[in-house]
Amino acid sequence: MEDNKESFGKVFLREFISFLKYFAIAFIAAFIISRYIIINAVVPTGSMTNTIMEHDRLIGFRLSYVFSEPERGDIIIFKYPDNEKENFVKRVIGIPGDVIEISDGHVTVNGEVLDEPYIREPMETPTELTYIVPEDSYFVMGDNRNNSKDSRYWQTTHYVKKDQILAKAIFKYFNTQEKRIDFKILK
Repeated sequence: MEDNKESFGKVFLREFISFLKYFAIAFIAAFIISRYIIINAVVPTGSMTNTIMEHDRLIGFRLSYVFSEPERGDIIIFKYPDNEKENFVKRVIGIPGDVIEISDGHVTVNGEVLDEPYIREPMETPTELTYIVPEDSYFVMGDNRNNSKDSRYWQTTHYVKKDQILAKAIFKYFNTQEKRIDFKILK
């Protein structure tokens, strides 16, 4: 009888240690994936409406810009330059060296009016604005131009430095309006 109790205890201990190993491996893998490969983001405002709605949830790929540069039109997740404790989600409008002009409700990049089918309403432009995007920086705007705290309105700088970019937004996985899982590739 004593042998059965002893072997049951050994089996239980062995199984428990095995469980702890798997749990530790899963925890470490989840930590590495969420810290270095993907980012889970909640869009805090309606600045990207209609592309991304307020409180929608999305996944960004942290490794997108390891071997390439952000491109005009990419939707990025980045540290807000005026308060790096906050993350913002906006669309890249200008890349290093671009001349951005905003007037009469249009955005012009290097002399050409930007084709923006994602804009939901005409942009109000009370004054003409011109920006020259510095090296290693990006000019970003929300798709909901009349309700977006973007590069035009920041206090410390009008640009996002490359090292402030956390990820390229890849897909939306939760639609807040319809309260359902909704995998949608972001463009």
